[in-house]
Amino acid sequence: MFLITITIESEQVPEEQAEELLANHRAWFTSQFEAGHFKIVGPLKDRGMAGIVIAKVTSREVLDDIIAQDVYYPDLASYDVAEFKASLVADEITGD
Repeated sequence: MFLITITIESEQVPEEQAEELLANHRAWFTSQFEAGHFKIVGPLKDRGMAGIVIAKVTSREVLDDIIAQDVYYPDLASYDVAEFKASLVADEITGD
């Protein structure tokens, strides 16, 4: 599994394209969630224009291909990726 922290470089985003880019970004992570690649997606509450994704894919190469499909990639956002093994997982995870 992978933990991805995405931070949009808002000062790099052209103001006239900001709404369209954000809508396309949201459509990208929704499609990856629906495809089963992203298991948890959400914004960080304490940092603007940033969020996390927990992804489960077969390899880092597959994840890199998925990330490359984001409209903010490669110049308008940073993607910090860490691979991890989940040792304990709650039966019920909610978006609280």
